[in-house]
Amino acid sequence: MRGARAQTNTGSKEGVNSSKQQKKKKEITIDSFCTGNEQRANKTEGEGSAKEKSEIPVNLIQAVEELKMQFKIQLREAEDNWEKNLKTKISHLETEALELKQENSVLKAKINQLENEAKDMKDEAKQMKDEVKKMKDDLQRKSNQKEKDNQKTKDEIQSLRTRIQQLESSDLTRQQGTIKQNQKNEKIEGNMKHLIHKTEDLENRSRRDNLRIIGLPEDHDKRKSLDIILQEIIKENCSNILEQEGKVEIDRIHRSPPVLNPQLTTPRNVIAKFKNYQTKEKLLQAAKKKSFGYHGTTVRIIQDLAASTLKKRKEWNMIFRKARELGLQPRINYPAKLDYILTGESMVIQQNRRISRIRKEKTIPEQNN
Repeated sequence: MRGARAQTNTGSKEGVNSSKQQKKKKEITIDSFCTGNEQRANKTEGEGSAKEKSEIPVNLIQAVEELKMQFKIQLREAEDNWEKNLKTKISHLETEALELKQENSVLKAKINQLENEAKDMKDEAKQMKDEVKKMKDDLQRKSNQKEKDNQKTKDEIQSLRTRIQQLESSDLTRQQGTIKQNQKNEKIEGNMKHLIHKTEDLENRSRRDNLRIIGLPEDHDKRKSLDIILQEIIKENCSNILEQEGKVEIDRIHRSPPVLNPQLTTPRNVIAKFKNYQTKEKLLQAAKKKSFGYHGTTVRIIQDLAASTLKKRKEWNMIFRKARELGLQPRINYPAKLDYILTGESMVIQQNRRISRIRKEKTIPEQNN
């Protein structure tokens, strides 16, 4: 559009110059034409004045002069009209040129504005391009880092798998070793139980000549020896033994434990070892049939056994009392077996692990165990 208006403006200027040149040419031509006609007329008048005066009438000459005057007037009028039209056209062209100039200024302003906007857009595009490049670089860096992390993770997973396989293999080996060790431990435990049982049995057998006296007050020891006290207990409760055997021979007798604990309220037990096993058994059987006493104090006489055996027998106390309440005639046999009579048959409980179940149920089994 700018180029078209520039061409229009240039064309308008060229038209104005061409019109001025043509007007000048016309003015010269008309003047020269009039001057030439006058000169030719004068020449003709000069050359043939004599003939014209003689040949041309006066009226014709006047008519020619009038035609000349009319022609000049019309010619001047035409020149004036043509000049006016030319000036009007020039004015219009100048106005159009001014408008075109103004439009050209507006176009230049718009072009400058567009150029500035294009420059801003170019800068923004460059900035966006830089940002896109930066984002692309960041994405590429992140992608590379992610690939490295993925590879590292894969390596760690592979390492963990290898480690797990090693652990599984090691665990399998350990399990096999544990099974073998458990078998050895079970065998050792079985042997230990057997040895403990044998040791306990040997200790009990070594105490076969001993009796344990329970409930004898400590103050009697201050007045008499334990040997004399035992002789008096036998004399007071089963004198027939003394009549049959005479004086009961005792190998040794002492309190257990040997040191008195002031915090205990019950007296210590007395352990007596007899030289004659038969005499010890007679005294034990007599103690099972009736309660023994000494100077108004009830004492109990039982077989002296190992501490572990006594502990096992103590576990039967509650069941023993319950069976006695039921009239089952309970008794504890060697080493720690509960024997009772049910419907005329003798029943024996040997498994100590059944004690807790029997305590909960508070009933005596009805079959031989």
